[in-house]
Amino acid sequence: MGTLWFCLVALMLAGYVVLDGFDIGAGILHLYVARTDDERRTVLRSIGPVWDGNEVWLIAAGGTLYFAFPALYAAGFSGFYLPLMMVLWQLIVRGISIEFRGHVSGRIWTSFWDAVFAVSSLLLAIFFGAALGNVVRGVPLTSTGYFFEPLWTNFLPRGETGILDWYTVLVGVASLAALALHGAAWLALKTEAELHSRAFRAVSCLWWAVILLTVGVTVASFRLLPELSGNFLRHPWGFVFPILAIAALLAMKFFQRSKNEFNLFASSCAYLTGMLTSVAFGLYPNVLPSSTNPYFALTIANAKAAEYGLKIGLIWWILGMALAVSYTVHSYRNFAGKVSSDSDSVHY
Repeated sequence: MGTLWFCLVALMLAGYVVLDGFDIGAGILHLYVARTDDERRTVLRSIGPVWDGNEVWLIAAGGTLYFAFPALYAAGFSGFYLPLMMVLWQLIVRGISIEFRGHVSGRIWTSFWDAVFAVSSLLLAIFFGAALGNVVRGVPLTSTGYFFEPLWTNFLPRGETGILDWYTVLVGVASLAALALHGAAWLALKTEAELHSRAFRAVSCLWWAVILLTVGVTVASFRLLPELSGNFLRHPWGFVFPILAIAALLAMKFFQRSKNEFNLFASSCAYLTGMLTSVAFGLYPNVLPSSTNPYFALTIANAKAAEYGLKIGLIWWILGMALAVSYTVHSYRNFAGKVSSDSDSVHY
């Protein structure tokens, strides 16, 4: 039952990254691909009806994590208190910038909210990537199951580590590039005219950056943490996850050249899913490795909730997720097609 919930949490987090990732990516590119006020309104309209619904998946994933692995939730939220507050503030100011742009008029205010939207989206991508890097690298867990890390120390991923070091920063930059690419693919799908052309050009440029950073993060991860390869060597079927990521990334280049917008975006979704599931497969059965002593790591066995609760909770999880997925599908079907600056769908 613990393994099942490990897979469900991993899939929910991957689902959040795929869904909220493209509107974060659109925010990262907001000031780059959109040159006029009409174009910037179009970018906002391309995510307007769905961005807040996408963030609900983060809450749902957090709730599932709290229910299934309470020890991990307690350790993670206490040890990562400062960066989590920083992420929370970025989510808040990002939402405020999207809403206030359409309500607080004036050229200066409009430019200010555009900048806030872009900068908060960029920082969110880096923070989320750095958080993933910390989980992969491990944190200084003690025998009590808790830890504390300062924001940075000597920028080395060994010894007295901080939240930021060269490895977690590298993963953060890779996350920034991947989500920017995801956002560019979404804008290519949803926009027209010059904005559409710039989005395709952004896909072409970002694709090379993602290729290089994916290789760099992969090499650094296996050199720094050779134990990550253990599950892949013991269970070769797990190579399906990195193969999915590689195939999807190559497919993106093909669909970018052929101007196939839908398949381009679908390939971007598959790449993110393949990368995140590869990480989860490599970490299993650890849910939070220890960088000080492997015996202090939080695993499925010592972090999960009671077996009976997991069984009963699965029933309610299935019912809740059925409703959430149905609503998500309904929302995206109603929002299908291109958007323009004079669309009546939202007020931006």
